Amino acid sequence: MTISAGHFTPDRAEDIAARDMAECREAIRTGSLSFHAASRLLPTAVRDPSLALYAFCRLADDAVDEGDDKIGAVLQLRDRLDLVYQGRPRDAAADRAFARVVEAFDMPRALPEALLEGFAWDAVGRRYDTLSGVLDYSARVAAAVGAMMCVLMRVRDADALARACDLGLAMQLTNIARDVGEDARAGRVYLPLDWLAEHGVGVDAFLADPKPDAGVRAVTRRLLDHADRLYARSEAGVPRLPFACRPGILAARHVYAGIGGRVRAAGYDSVTQRARTGRGAKLGWLALALLRAGTTAIGPVPSVLHAGAAPEVDFLVQAARGTPRKARSEALLSVLAQLEARDRGIA
Repeated sequence: MTISAGHFTPDRAEDIAARDMAECREAIRTGSLSFHAASRLLPTAVRDPSLALYAFCRLADDAVDEGDDKIGAVLQLRDRLDLVYQGRPRDAAADRAFARVVEAFDMPRALPEALLEGFAWDAVGRRYDTLSGVLDYSARVAAAVGAMMCVLMRVRDADALARACDLGLAMQLTNIARDVGEDARAGRVYLPLDWLAEHGVGVDAFLADPKPDAGVRAVTRRLLDHADRLYARSEAGVPRLPFACRPGILAARHVYAGIGGRVRAAGYDSVTQRARTGRGAKLGWLALALLRAGTTAIGPVPSVLHAGAAPEVDFLVQAARGTPRKARSEALLSVLAQLEARDRGIA
């Protein structure tokens, strides 16, 4: 695939077609209100490719999460990624737009394949014994997107990438805390199993009859507490980003943290209700992001900026920095083979 070294300029004929871009915007506007709001503060040269990236990821996530054939959806996503990296994307707006992003920004294949691996874990119904396991999953389905966003901003500094991955982890932990009840009713649990056991929550009983008892609330609180630490640590990387990109990234940080705040305000009950943020709140967080981006209050604390990547996301940092990788990881190949076997009915 020929890689363009030039900057992404949406008005050039070889960039994302206007119709494809319009479909990507609509997919995000209706499917990811929080990111759509934050993206409005990004410069066009980053916003349009980021919307294309999110549209591809979001539609793939919906196919796996909401479809009846989760295994088939993951295998189809594998094939779609193969076609994108061959320069022959499927005839669909999100695929064509993402293929252009891959070409224009020399997107390391290991990053979207990390997302593919996370979706594959969903398809096999994997559960996570510890917080580290939850972070392993979050690295794939969220921090990988954070690393890809850095690539779109043409930032491949290790410290900035590590902090971007912190933000992705925090956002996914917030999503998990918000969706405890919704996931349980679908037979899924993403909370650390050892925390649930520690607080006297039996997983099978909870899935059979989801209730926001004291143990579930305590685990939800602990997850949000860890997310808050990651949000705080992520801010040290913001000054390493292009100045024009900082408001959009800070907006994403505040909007998603605000969702966690809604869960807290509900007494950590995300079983009987789902935390939502209104238009007014989002506008307030966008204004806060603009204000903070123009001040020195977010200046990096060196010990935090240079803290290194969390172990669960180090492979993403290395991939985004361009560390050579000859082939797909053995872990990804293994889970894909498992899905292939299930799809053929032999496992």
